[in-house]
Amino acid sequence: MQLSAFQDGFSAALLGQAVHAPWLTALESQPGFAVYRNTVLKGCIDALQASYPTVCQLVGTDWFRAAAAVHARARPPRNGLLVDYGDGFAAFLERFEPAADLPYLSAVAHLDRCWTECHLAADAPSVGRDWLAQQPPDTLALVQLRPHPAARWAWCDAHPAYALWQSHREGLATPTSLDTLEWAGDGALLTRPQAQVTWRPLPRAGVAFVDACARGLTLEAAATRALETDPSADFAALMGSLLDAGALISTDSRTG
Repeated sequence: MQLSAFQDGFSAALLGQAVHAPWLTALESQPGFAVYRNTVLKGCIDALQASYPTVCQLVGTDWFRAAAAVHARARPPRNGLLVDYGDGFAAFLERFEPAADLPYLSAVAHLDRCWTECHLAADAPSVGRDWLAQQPPDTLALVQLRPHPAARWAWCDAHPAYALWQSHREGLATPTSLDTLEWAGDGALLTRPQAQVTWRPLPRAGVAFVDACARGLTLEAAATRALETDPSADFAALMGSLLDAGALISTDSRTG
């Protein structure tokens, strides 16, 4: 038997998937295997609960852990680094029938995932207001900025996903506070300027600007995309907010 076939069969058996092989049938009949299977599944569920705390707060622990078990069986970890497990959980919730009455849940889950990716991303020096002030005016329009490796941004058209996420993350959520939410789309920016993940709202123009930077557009072209998205946007204030958040890096190797 090839090692890969053994590993695939063993993993499937651990997650309760039907595998018709005599050696696996004998293995599964051992009392200790059931204990090991439960331990592995619990580890996956625990990892998802740790990575998606806002979703768990919104739906309750019992509901969350039942959904996480379904996800873990369908999409087991690809490696042993469980801190990064669950990259497909937001998409899973979007298709998960018991979540049909919570249409905002997958967007909130996406923000939880953004936090994890922001936390785990590589370090890099960001550019700030002082960098911008030092740029020659005649070449500034052609500068290319990129999102910081730890920057994550999102826009949700239909639901105030960021407002919900922020309220629960910061312990601000109460029935009264949630009742006063304006039920409209919103955006978010997560960054890690120092050792700690931070977040702030990001308007639609800001999302368009960062998207354009990620595609390699020049500063002038990215600014144009932002203002086409929202002609009323205060671009100077938007740029200052992005720089203060440490959301951008320069492609110029001389930038320190």
